[in-house]
Amino acid sequence: MSQFIQVNTQNNLAMLTLNRPEVFNSFNREMALELQNQLDICAANDEIRAIIITGKGKAFCAGQDLQEVTNPDQNPGFKKILEEHYNPIITRIRAIKKPVIAAVNGVAAGAGANIALACDIVVGSENASFIQAFSKIGLIPDSAGTFFLPRIIGFQKASALMMTGDKVGAVEAEKLGMLYKVFPADVFPEEVIKLGVVMSMMPTKALGMTKLLLNESLTNDLSTQLELESKLQIEAAQSDDYAEGVAAFVEKRKPNFKGK
Repeated sequence: MSQFIQVNTQNNLAMLTLNRPEVFNSFNREMALELQNQLDICAANDEIRAIIITGKGKAFCAGQDLQEVTNPDQNPGFKKILEEHYNPIITRIRAIKKPVIAAVNGVAAGAGANIALACDIVVGSENASFIQAFSKIGLIPDSAGTFFLPRIIGFQKASALMMTGDKVGAVEAEKLGMLYKVFPADVFPEEVIKLGVVMSMMPTKALGMTKLLLNESLTNDLSTQLELESKLQIEAAQSDDYAEGVAAFVEKRKPNFKGK
């Protein structure tokens, strides 16, 4: 069990907490690989129907641990960092057929910001902030930042934030669409769990299909997307959760989805 990722599972919800608070939860190789491992475990476990990623302490994640890359004995090199650390994290988040929630409790900088933005739902504490910090040290945005951020907030705004490295606070981030909701700091943990529990009780199979459709919409043309919607809607209509949802509607009761 890794010391760098805390795992807390309750019912159908898993919370993965980045646990290097002394360095604002910045990534070293061990933490990156363990996050991948825990995402794989959550993906394979049918009992887990929603995942939360958050950070311990004051920060969500400050990106790459620069102590690692400046230490000749530890530096894995940027090729390995990108191809073995961050890119696999992003692809796992997008491939998991379950909702992944980023609970941004504090600063999310560099790769930390872009990992959060790759999640399905991003919520923040009033203390949350986002920084495309790469330009401050002569690097370019990675971890799919150049893919997701322009699609979330628009080309010009994304270009400006990436080039200036300006900090975006929680209120502005919500206005821009980077955050779904912002919660007061004192109730943030409870609100995150509440959201996670709600998502874990949703029709997981349909949510996974919705996620696939959103992924494909980034590159599909209209006719291809319509065809895929038709295919997956027919499949969703054959699920147990669809039958339960319709029965609950007719019977005027709350549905009891099983994620099947």
